[in-house]
Amino acid sequence: MQRILSSEIASFTEYLKFEKRYSAHTVRSYHDDLLQFQDHIESVFGPMKPADITPAIIRSWLASLKSDKLSSRSINRKISTLKSFFKHAIRTGTLKKNPLTGVVSPKMSKRLPAFVEEKDMKTLFGHVEFTDDWNGYTGRLALAMLYELGLRLSELINCKISQVDFANKHIKVLGKGNKERIIPAGSRLLADIKEYIHKKAAEFEKYDRIYLLVNDKGKKLYPKYIYRLTTKYLPEVTTIKKKSPHVLRHSFATHLMNNGAELNAVKELLGHASLAATQVYTHNTIEKLKSVYKNAHPRA
Repeated sequence: MQRILSSEIASFTEYLKFEKRYSAHTVRSYHDDLLQFQDHIESVFGPMKPADITPAIIRSWLASLKSDKLSSRSINRKISTLKSFFKHAIRTGTLKKNPLTGVVSPKMSKRLPAFVEEKDMKTLFGHVEFTDDWNGYTGRLALAMLYELGLRLSELINCKISQVDFANKHIKVLGKGNKERIIPAGSRLLADIKEYIHKKAAEFEKYDRIYLLVNDKGKKLYPKYIYRLTTKYLPEVTTIKKKSPHVLRHSFATHLMNNGAELNAVKELLGHASLAATQVYTHNTIEKLKSVYKNAHPRA
């Protein structure tokens, strides 16, 4: 059976890859959502072109997702995929009217980003013993870069030695959509990076000379390697449930806000496209102020 939506999905994913320049992971997420949508349409209604899709058909898919106990956050992400897909179809002339009109997204409860307290981060780098081998040495520097620079996981493992500017004390980061941003780096972190580069040359005969961080085989790091680090070392200083690498990025932003950084500055350091994505960290700041008020004010 011919899958009629397949050519439109292929066109859209090519657009995401080569025009929007999204990461392979992001493109795959969009693609998987659309395949799931196509499977639902064909199993319930039969093959159809984008022009045949109605709001009622979309609602039937969303209802099936809800019955499968998918969270509102995940459903909204899939709606976002459809929005981008239909917008592209209208732009290319495949579609004249957006079938999402009238489709209401499910409400989401606000979830504040999980973060590690400042005192606990000081404990992590001041008192926790990292393993006395290359992986422990790399692990300490990797966690320091995630926290002190607010990097995404992909930005960390893809950081090249050439991106570190020791003279001007900053690191050039290639973020989402290949957007570059400059992040100031502290003297101590830069000294640790410089020492790491020298030790890497002494440790290995053959190693990756392009990327900064390498494993005990001298090869570029991979995502699971970093996840193992955070699940190994963060439990030693915090009891928060989520212990992913992104928690350290949240901690970076939250601590900046708590110490008086301007919202626009934090937005630029994180590489967010809009202030809306950064504003979530103001909620953590407000929660801290409430806690201070409750504990310190005699009439609280």
